[in-house]
Amino acid sequence: MSALRIQHGSSSHSAYDLRDYHAEVIEKHTLAVLVDNEAGVLARVIGLFSGRGYNIESLTVAEVDHEGHRSRITVVTTGTRDVIEQIKAQVGRIVPVHEVHDLTVEGPSIERELALFKVEGTGNNRIEALRLAEIFRANVVDSTLESFVFEMTGTSEKIDAFAELMRPLGLVETARTGVAALARGGKA
Repeated sequence: MSALRIQHGSSSHSAYDLRDYHAEVIEKHTLAVLVDNEAGVLARVIGLFSGRGYNIESLTVAEVDHEGHRSRITVVTTGTRDVIEQIKAQVGRIVPVHEVHDLTVEGPSIERELALFKVEGTGNNRIEALRLAEIFRANVVDSTLESFVFEMTGTSEKIDAFAELMRPLGLVETARTGVAALARGGKA
C-alpha cells in the first residue's frame, strides 16, 4: 500500500481542502541598513530583533565609508509582510540608523555569500569532491593528502546545494560569511 501524500493544511479524513487562504505568508527579506560606525550600534539593531522574537537567518556587517564612519548591516530575516514592515519601521527609529532598504521589494538585487568547506577523504571520494568543486566553480585554497578546503562564492542556495553534495564525500567543517547584497542598477 502506498503512502498518502497529504498537503500541509489538509486532512486525510476530509474530501475538502482545509487550508486557510487568508493566512499570511511567511516571506524571506533582505534588509540593508546604513548606520554610524560606532560602538554599540550593532548591539542595538540586533537587540531589536531578539527582543521581539524576530529570527535572523543571516547577518553581515562592515564599514563601507571610512571618511563618513558609516557601516552597512545586511540582515536576512523572515516574517509576514506586516512583521517585515514593523521591523523596518523600528530599525529606522534607532538613532544612528541613516537608511533602511528592503532589497527584496525595492527591485532587483544581487546577493552573494562566501563559504569555505573542509572535505576529508581519499580515493574515489577525493576525486568526486574535486569533480563537483569544478562543476560548482569552487576553488581549492588548501590541500593535504587527507583533505581539501574549498572556497565558493554564490547564492545561499548554491552554497547549500554544494554542502549537501559534499556531506557523503567527507564534509567535516563549513564556514560562511552570511549574505552580502546590493540593489541592481543606478539606485543606491
